[in-house]
Amino acid sequence: QVQLVESGGGLVQAGGSLRLSCAASGRPVSRYAMGWFRQAPGKEREFVAAVSWAPNSTYYADSVKGRFTISRDNAKNTCYLQMNSLESEDTAVYYCAADQARRAATWGRGGYLEVWGQGTLVTVSS
Repeated sequence: QVQLVESGGGLVQAGGSLRLSCAASGRPVSRYAMGWFRQAPGKEREFVAAVSWAPNSTYYADSVKGRFTISRDNAKNTCYLQMNSLESEDTAVYYCAADQARRAATWGRGGYLEVWGQGTLVTVSS
């Protein structure tokens, strides 16, 4: 079984940057698509970004394109989300997810994903 643990959340001023990490354990995730979702207070969880397992194609929600970058290091079994030019609207709990069957390109449509982390809180102050 794969377990995911997010880290790197915190408090940052608007315009600042944070880098989230998602460390996988239990088995190698090199053949899993991985990605990030977020849930703001009082709102539904929404797709942020995803990366395929090969050849590392990336996909983003329109709201974060040009500001966020998703990447992965299969040797470290870790996925990252570099967040720049943060805005107050980015405040949310960020969740990492992984799935062996679903292509990363489909994650923005919603639906079931195999593995989820516990989340890390990002707070952007204006």
